Amino acid sequence: MKINEVLNIKYPILQGAMAHVSKAETAAAVSHAGGLGMIATGGFTPEEVRNEIRKIKTLTDKPFGVNLVLIHPMLDEIKKVILEEDVKIIACGAGNPAPHFPEWIEHGLKVIPIIANIKMAKKVEKLGAVACVFEGNEAGGHIGSLNTMAALVAICEAVDIPVVSAGGIYTGKQMLAAEVLGASGVQMATRFLVGKETEIHENIKNFLIEAKDSDTIVTGFYSGHPVRVVKNKLAQKLYELEKEAAPSEEFEKYGVGSNKKAVVDGDIEWGSVMAGEGLAYLTKIEPISDIIENTIEEYKMAKENICK
Repeated sequence: MKINEVLNIKYPILQGAMAHVSKAETAAAVSHAGGLGMIATGGFTPEEVRNEIRKIKTLTDKPFGVNLVLIHPMLDEIKKVILEEDVKIIACGAGNPAPHFPEWIEHGLKVIPIIANIKMAKKVEKLGAVACVFEGNEAGGHIGSLNTMAALVAICEAVDIPVVSAGGIYTGKQMLAAEVLGASGVQMATRFLVGKETEIHENIKNFLIEAKDSDTIVTGFYSGHPVRVVKNKLAQKLYELEKEAAPSEEFEKYGVGSNKKAVVDGDIEWGSVMAGEGLAYLTKIEPISDIIENTIEEYKMAKENICK
């Protein structure tokens, strides 16, 4: 079973939701191009989420979803917005989805939790998830401990629902590799940061394009919430604080609000530029439709070459 069949989309490509980033314009561009666009809730108020949901409905008639951050301080209000605005598909992560599943299933929502290991995959399958996204350590932002390619096969074999591979996916060849390992689709997030329709500061897009392939670093082990970001003054400062075992308050002083400082204000030095491994694939700003079509074309060509 392919994820595109489950979600009624043309291509098995999901757009990962990014806090302060994934709004209606980005999600609509992905959905209109044949993937599944996702509106983020991280960094947004309930009314902002409502506005983005209403906006995307004016931009495309294709399926889209909303990514629900389960530790959001206004979780109940955002859940209410999702139901009131008749959203059909939700992804969820950063928390325990179990208490929410009965209500979601009752309202006919297609739920796609983000999972980090076999235990979580089996749990959400029993709860009624239509699919799950396994996000490996190569991903940008908050990450788990397992790597995409190392763990993907075992997770796909552990459950009957479709598994979507995420973390370090940028190209059609990587998409084919994920399929060979058992995935029913892929999720890309960092790849869309340089999309023309993605509403982030141009400083960040150019910063990502100019970055080297080895320019990501993981900070936050000290706090128990590791985050993969692009190296800059903030990342170096946080790394040094961790080595010094500085008080958590000192760490939080630099980290709180730093993601918004990057993507909204364009601060490439003291903002948290969250991105996954694979920066070498970010070479230019281009329409999201081109990103998706080129990915699919490369996937098809790679598959034909392997089968020869």
